[in-house]
Amino acid sequence: MAVRVRHSAGARVRPRAFDAIEHVRLGEAVYQRIAEALVRGELRPGDRLKIRDIAEEMGTSVTPVRDAILRLVQDGALVQRSPRDIRVPVLGRDEYLEIRRIRLELEGLAAEDAARKATLDDIGRLAAILTDNERAFAEGRLDEAVALNQVFHFALAEIAGLGQLRAILHRLWLKMGPVISAAYERGGRTMIDHHHAVLDAVRRADPAGARAAIQQDIACGGDVILGTDVLASPSDD
Repeated sequence: MAVRVRHSAGARVRPRAFDAIEHVRLGEAVYQRIAEALVRGELRPGDRLKIRDIAEEMGTSVTPVRDAILRLVQDGALVQRSPRDIRVPVLGRDEYLEIRRIRLELEGLAAEDAARKATLDDIGRLAAILTDNERAFAEGRLDEAVALNQVFHFALAEIAGLGQLRAILHRLWLKMGPVISAAYERGGRTMIDHHHAVLDAVRRADPAGARAAIQQDIACGGDVILGTDVLASPSDD
């Protein structure tokens, strides 16, 4: 928002630097919203993003949307086939397996430290997320269930107090969110059951148990993904 300044007669009028700051804030907000849509699985592999449509939905001009999308292309979270063809990438099997391997270690560490550090409030928070996730899943609100799945995973890193790890996970989940979303319905209970074991281990203050449970969750969910057509076939790589 521009800052209104009343100038005395003959005074030099300085440029309104605050306009630029507001533009930067808007651009970052647009970037964060599109990134969130990827991380939470609101977008799926192969989905096409139309800049004008997104700008209209967000009530902005096309410029901050275009800038945000270009950042996400540079991050590898989106692919730009042409100026008008921007899509969520379809991961190849090898890239997916590499990301899964990294997640097993990093999210295992987050679960370990969460089990060591969790307060009663933290445990209550995890339990509430899981309850909401169960309800959304049971009622067929799969978009909400997918989003809550991501919230549960990230909550472990937050409870662990591992800010740098959470930032790395966010970058990985820019690619993983759409993949998990596409496979979630076919995965059924496999995509949520292991969260109960994670919560139980955190309640017991059992770091090894929490690590094993979240790794089992990632591995079993990964088997679902590998058994679907969510990933690119070798001929598409």
